[in-house]
Amino acid sequence: MAPATGTTSANTSTAPERSLNQRMDALARANEIRVQRAQLKRDLKAGRRSIHSLLLNPPEYLETAKVFDMLLAVPKYGRVKVNKILAHCRIAPSKTIGGLSERQRSELVNLLHH
Repeated sequence: MAPATGTTSANTSTAPERSLNQRMDALARANEIRVQRAQLKRDLKAGRRSIHSLLLNPPEYLETAKVFDMLLAVPKYGRVKVNKILAHCRIAPSKTIGGLSERQRSELVNLLHH
């Protein structure tokens, strides 16, 4: 077996280099999304927003949020209840709101209405 050398093969793929401005723009966008989600969670907790409308028609900043985390923000929903709901609807705890199928989305909304 030949000893490993410090060279990299041509098949190694890496992400393209980003400029400082691109990285700063991405960071600013990520921070803005975090702020919007934090406010949304406070609104859910206070009853100012409905989880049903958010699941049926999620804003863009919510597409990559975990369903589990959003359900936890709803009053009277703790980890055990949220896990049972997700298991009943056959939704993985790591699933994002944007990644829900129509079946999962409608089943989840119907279950939350009861």
